Amino acid sequence: MEQENMTVNKALSPGAAAYGCSACHGDETWSYSHPIRGRAKSRSLSASPALGSTREFRRTRSLHGPCPVTTFGPKACVLQNPQTIMHIQDPASQRLTWNKAPKSVLVIKKMRDASLLQPFKELCTYLMEENNMIVYVEKKVLEDPAIASDESFGAVKKKFCTFREDYDDISNRIDFIICLGGDGTLLYASSLFQGSVPPVMAFHLGSLGFLTPFSFENFQSQVTQVIEGNAAVVLRSRLKVRVVKELREKKTAVHNGLGENGSRPVGLDMDVEKQAMQYQVLNEVVIDRGPSSYLSNVDVYLDGHLITTVQGDGVIVSTPTGSTAYAAAAGASMIHPNVPAIMITPICPHSLSFRPIVVPAGVELKIMLSPEARNTAWVSFDGRKRQEIRHGDSISITTSCYPLPSICVRDPVSDWFESLAQCLHWNVRKKQAHFEEEEEEEEEEG
Repeated sequence: MEQENMTVNKALSPGAAAYGCSACHGDETWSYSHPIRGRAKSRSLSASPALGSTREFRRTRSLHGPCPVTTFGPKACVLQNPQTIMHIQDPASQRLTWNKAPKSVLVIKKMRDASLLQPFKELCTYLMEENNMIVYVEKKVLEDPAIASDESFGAVKKKFCTFREDYDDISNRIDFIICLGGDGTLLYASSLFQGSVPPVMAFHLGSLGFLTPFSFENFQSQVTQVIEGNAAVVLRSRLKVRVVKELREKKTAVHNGLGENGSRPVGLDMDVEKQAMQYQVLNEVVIDRGPSSYLSNVDVYLDGHLITTVQGDGVIVSTPTGSTAYAAAAGASMIHPNVPAIMITPICPHSLSFRPIVVPAGVELKIMLSPEARNTAWVSFDGRKRQEIRHGDSISITTSCYPLPSICVRDPVSDWFESLAQCLHWNVRKKQAHFEEEEEEEEEEG
């Protein structure tokens, strides 16, 4: 026993090598000055060496949250997974920075809204003339009669770079994005980038504005601040969704059991081919019963294990960003965007005990029609690309490695709670009136 203790003390001596946390991929290191009951002093990325010492560090504000202690007693520990990719990050420490000065910007405007024409013109003129930016806009935006017939805007309009959705790939051309509209505008911007998403600056010029924190009144100073790289940012996780469908085609044309030449075919089996489609979803994936009057009946698998069968109007699989959208209306909790999680919320479930649940962000969900389902189901992704799901089709959902970086006005926490108060009127109620001093004295005397 004494020999074992001596070995441990020797390993924890000041001369020992620094210990690297595999969960943080070496982002944080620990160096030991003396053993403190199995816990080591921590060094953060923002810490600086103390005066007169290269081994002692003073912890200030860390880029990442503290790694949990994974040793339990003298001999037990958690088995380290070398393939782990997730770590907890301090939301307040997420700041936007540029490796090079941004030169191109994508401006997305809400369609069919005449009130946005003037802000759109002012913004584009400011970006081009004051900041010498290359401005990308969607081609259908310039086809708006109000913009096409505006002669005063003609000089700026000629400098635009245009693109068409689903035809032109602009993923490697855009440095950052500016949205003019409501939350739907930000969702549309997310759908344009199926890989890495540039930073998004969203101005509240729509109906709700939960995801659009900026006001357009002083847009010049705010845009300049973003271009200079001095802004907080919240990483909104997205869902990577893979839809696999079976495409069935008959081998030969069959009529009353006979082939075209009158002979009976060898088999009436069908050729089954797979078609796979992939989507990046910011808010939610909704599986519902569609136009059918029957309840939907879908099986939900988590990492290959059947966890439940959803019988009801459908199920919502959402990100924390989407927790304040359709999921909140269906009775789910509201989760801050920095929480790494996936929400599963039933829509009017047949079983009243089925409550919304939250699962870790790293799991893989698979949703399929139950074998006994009476009808097909329908799926949509952020309210778009709606399609039918039949028997044999599957929907695989997991957390995407490409989040959407949304620029904040102040910081992720303050912006989120302010959005709750303004847009959802969270916890707004009539307050109780306080007792008068005379009434309090009478009650005490009585």
